[in-house]
Amino acid sequence: MKILIIDDERYIRNSMGEILSDEGYIVETAEDGLAGYEAASKGHYDVIFCDIKMPGLDGTEVLDKLVEDGCESAIVMISGHGDIETAVECIKKGAFDFIQKPLDLNRLLITIKNATDKTKLVTQNKNLKKKVYGGEQMIGESPAIQHIRDIVSKVAATPARVLITGGNGSGKELVARSLHQQSDRAAQPYIEVNCAAIPSELIESELFGHEKGSFTSAIKQHKGKFEQADGGTLFLDEIGDMSLAAQAKVLRVLQENKLSRVGSDTDIKVDVRVVAATNKNLQEEIAKGNFREDLYHRLSVIVIHVPSLDERKEDIPLLVDYFVDRISAETAMPRKTFSPEAVKLLQERSWKGNIRELRNVVERLLILGDEVISAQNVNDYVN
Repeated sequence: MKILIIDDERYIRNSMGEILSDEGYIVETAEDGLAGYEAASKGHYDVIFCDIKMPGLDGTEVLDKLVEDGCESAIVMISGHGDIETAVECIKKGAFDFIQKPLDLNRLLITIKNATDKTKLVTQNKNLKKKVYGGEQMIGESPAIQHIRDIVSKVAATPARVLITGGNGSGKELVARSLHQQSDRAAQPYIEVNCAAIPSELIESELFGHEKGSFTSAIKQHKGKFEQADGGTLFLDEIGDMSLAAQAKVLRVLQENKLSRVGSDTDIKVDVRVVAATNKNLQEEIAKGNFREDLYHRLSVIVIHVPSLDERKEDIPLLVDYFVDRISAETAMPRKTFSPEAVKLLQERSWKGNIRELRNVVERLLILGDEVISAQNVNDYVN
């Protein structure tokens, strides 16, 4: 475990450093706020002890900067008798705890244990979220991806419904997850429904639930996806494939925030943010009579178009690196590298299956290719 001590008093720095080193911790020190901030910005520390009163950059300013930077270390403020009010304010700003001078060894060690326990919980929570959401990310620095990130950051905190368009495999579901994770509903359920994968005769039961005995195979009561997502986000993928009857019921839920299960006349109130996605041109589907225009307008308060991979080929090197890391971690395969020539060949080809196809190709090359994947490997194993 690594600890940083920021204090302008040499005696405090040295005595704390010696005590904590004797306890088996790796300790580094900084003689003032600026040096401490720079050290914390460059390295990773499990716990940072920071004095409040220091010349130049004081402890509260160091705390403000580290919190603003998203520092994940547990920051413990060191306060004198006259600094207690300030220390309490620091906790409100994001400090983990404060220790009053003169320092007590037992108090010091208990604080470190509590801080590390909290850090472990935060890390476990992040890892759990990665598992829940698949750990996938929107990878890329192209203008198109930067534009999507900008829209998501503005829209996520609002209740606005979002319609995501784009081809199969382009990453529409990643945009939906990002909207949920950045919203104030992030701690609530995130439920996905692939409307194209559910038979039309079952879609209403899947979305709205059913009562026992409402149809032949309804042997028990079933809560639908809208109820399961109550308080959170419901992602309706491939909504262009939903039947007109189901569309009418979805429209009612969006208008009235209530539903009734199949086989029941009882209304159930729900609070759900709906995010929808489609690979179809819904305006054309409306003209053909396959999609309700009133539902389209309810869903498309914000429209986000996810470009095809062919429209952002400058992102392919980053995506290749990402998939190499991810596939190697998931499969325990040795990590291989791609030669610049191999990456250039991948950028030159057309990707009808978008990012999903690229991932499959990277996995194939990791299995069949040389230790350094060459242009010849790409020619041999990529159709």
